[in-house]
Amino acid sequence: MSNNELKINNHNFRVIKNSDSNLLFHVPSSSLFELDETNESLINRLDNKKIESFSKEEIVELEKLNIVGNEEPFKYTEVKNFPATTLILNIASGCNLSCTYCYKADLETLSNSGNMTFETATQAIEHLYEGAPGQKLYNVTFFGGEPLSNFELIKDVTIYATKFFKEKDAQVDFTITTNATLLTKEIISFLKSYQFGITISMDGPKAIHNKTRLTNSGSGSYDMVRKKVELLLSMYDKNRPIGARVTLTRGITQVEEIWDHLFNDLNFSEVGFAPATASDNAIFNLSEKELVDVFEGFKKMGEAYIDSACKGEFNGFSNLHRIVGDIHAGRKKKLPCGAGVGLLSVSYEGDFDLCHRFTGSDFPNFGNVKTGLDKPKLSNFIEKRLNTNDGDCSTCHIRNLCAGGCYHESYIKYNDPSKAVLHYCDIMRDWIDFGLYTYSKIRNDNPEFFDKYFNEEKGDTNGLI
Repeated sequence: MSNNELKINNHNFRVIKNSDSNLLFHVPSSSLFELDETNESLINRLDNKKIESFSKEEIVELEKLNIVGNEEPFKYTEVKNFPATTLILNIASGCNLSCTYCYKADLETLSNSGNMTFETATQAIEHLYEGAPGQKLYNVTFFGGEPLSNFELIKDVTIYATKFFKEKDAQVDFTITTNATLLTKEIISFLKSYQFGITISMDGPKAIHNKTRLTNSGSGSYDMVRKKVELLLSMYDKNRPIGARVTLTRGITQVEEIWDHLFNDLNFSEVGFAPATASDNAIFNLSEKELVDVFEGFKKMGEAYIDSACKGEFNGFSNLHRIVGDIHAGRKKKLPCGAGVGLLSVSYEGDFDLCHRFTGSDFPNFGNVKTGLDKPKLSNFIEKRLNTNDGDCSTCHIRNLCAGGCYHESYIKYNDPSKAVLHYCDIMRDWIDFGLYTYSKIRNDNPEFFDKYFNEEKGDTNGLI
């Protein structure tokens, strides 16, 4: 670069094009600016780096945005406090299904299930509060295996936690992820009385669902799950939406067909999709082409999401809804999720894991409910992820919305969750660009959508997520 050339920081801005007007995505602040004719001309002139092409005032403004000029020096980020307000209780390792792609390393049949005790659960709740006292709202999530196989514990812990947090002048919200097969009218009535948020693991229409979601005897579980879902939806409070979580595996990429069945036929409020997490040689991994096909399907669903949003409606496609919410909140993520900092995950034996995906795996835990959270060990892990410039995420324009991807996927892929997920960066950049386009389109055509569907965001944790 010669002395009469500007230093252009291309990774700090992105022009988002839509049919109405182009916008500038300012990466450091996660902000979108409408580009008028003058400003668009200014950005276009950046291709010509010659200083004499810009006025002094223009250069000052570009430097303020760090679009040109030297960047701030790297600062090491320390993490010593872990004020988590969400607790994931993995209350049973047993499950009555044998889904072919299940990632749970400690999965057992119901007869061999390891079940959490009431003492372990209450100790975990006390640890949660001690780590983040004085908050207005806490969340307790029940996970498994199949958590409803330990329903008596769910009842006891729910009653205990409600009383515990009420005495602390706080509220507690309960959520559960279940395969639905053990639901009864009694269980649904209890969940409804405590306003549980419920996510059902279901993979689509019968022919698709039954390929992978099998009972322990090897038969498809669709008919049983559908029957219980219909019972649940008929009894549950409409103000507490019930969502479906779909796992996409090799040969299953029919995003639109699956969404249509779960949203329109079964009336789930939300449908979210996730590729199976597996090692490189696992037979149920999506191939590279299938992964591309899935995200193309996401874009088609995204166009439908935009059409609905412009009419003031939500079409239930939660993958895009979450990204739009992050953009709306102006998130500047330094970590991909709250694992370890915003949430604590506890195994049925009482160990603190990075998140529920690591429960039962051979990745070391971070203490247990008897000895307490191993803060120095957790601090070392989080700081390594924060301060390692792995894969050059620092020059990626989606870095503040992606933050390097899921810890568990990195662990499966590289045997190191502190590394960034790098094997589908191009797809993620394209997908988040689509999210930015979506946000700008809705912002332009129906800005009231955001007031209607996005509640006030909870504060982030240490400014990290």
